[in-house]
Amino acid sequence: MSASRWFKKLLPVLLVLSAGCSKEESHAPAKPSEPPPAAAAPSAPATPTPNNSTPGQGVGTITGKVVFKGTHASGKVTIGKDKEVCGDSKLDPVLVVGSQGEVKNALIQIADLKRADSVPKEAVLDQVQCEYVPHVLAIPVGATVKVKNSDGILHNVHTFSEKNAPFNRAQPTYLKEIREKFSKPEVVSVRCDVHAWMSGWIVVTESPFYDVTSAAGGFKLESVPVGKYTLEVWHETLGKATQSVEVKLGEVTNVTFEFQMKK
Repeated sequence: MSASRWFKKLLPVLLVLSAGCSKEESHAPAKPSEPPPAAAAPSAPATPTPNNSTPGQGVGTITGKVVFKGTHASGKVTIGKDKEVCGDSKLDPVLVVGSQGEVKNALIQIADLKRADSVPKEAVLDQVQCEYVPHVLAIPVGATVKVKNSDGILHNVHTFSEKNAPFNRAQPTYLKEIREKFSKPEVVSVRCDVHAWMSGWIVVTESPFYDVTSAAGGFKLESVPVGKYTLEVWHETLGKATQSVEVKLGEVTNVTFEFQMKK
């Protein structure tokens, strides 16, 4: 048999074998693909820091006192109605000075830190024996104030404000609580139209560091970022004053504010 005739007979066999090999290769398991890269976790929002401090530089504390230089005898207010609840007379709260000149109800805040609390809490302003308690209530911007009536008699809560919407609401015995939100920084006067001697203040602040002086005239601001600041004091009768302070790592900075009666 010639070579050409032999090759023609062998060619179909070769084609069958070639098809079989190709079919086996198509069933080979595919190489597993690499898993997609994991998505990056969202980064937490950065905490605002004052321009004059460095992130991660640490914190310190500011303490101090507000004192009155001179002599002052606190006056008394006359009670005209509801004496069974309010009493016969009360200490005038507009300027309360201790035996060593300690000034109560002065607001202290860092004036050049404009960062409100991330989650403003609800604050409470109560009416006890026909007085606002506390006399000066400091709250962050955006906070809600719950006004309570613990006296069980008719009161009328009347705010005098310009930036926040003022309100004037009667609070009879059955209305134990009133809630109002304050969205803008402002010093707000609060009065009672039923009891003319009742007065109080709501101070809405942008600063995250504030305090109201106690009967001992003291205040304390903790966990303040290291840096240089302007510390401000406000009092309804004595007015405002400022001091420059420097907060150092782990240290306590002590400040004293001295007031005299305005002439």
